[in-house]
Amino acid sequence: MEQVLATRSVSITELKRSPSAVLEQAGSEPVAVLNHNRPAAYLLPPHVYEAMLERLNADLRIEIQEGITSGEGISADDIFSELNARYAGPKRAAIRPGGKRGA
Repeated sequence: MEQVLATRSVSITELKRSPSAVLEQAGSEPVAVLNHNRPAAYLLPPHVYEAMLERLNADLRIEIQEGITSGEGISADDIFSELNARYAGPKRAAIRPGGKRGA
């Protein structure tokens, strides 16, 4: 059985029947939406969702910056050559920079 990651849960049927009541009862807590007793979705208050996105964006910016400053870059031509060597078989056209396929 899958783990439900919320203290509140509601069936899809109940959510369809009375979405306003479900949201009102949830208050500021997340709600697991269950389909046949398995999580199908989670409802989050807007402030929680916004905070999650801000955190993800901050973490992503940090990862990008660490990648930029972590060392010497690799040229696109080298990357495409490696990809072609690995994946371009006799029936596949080679991939060129820009994502275009060539002969």
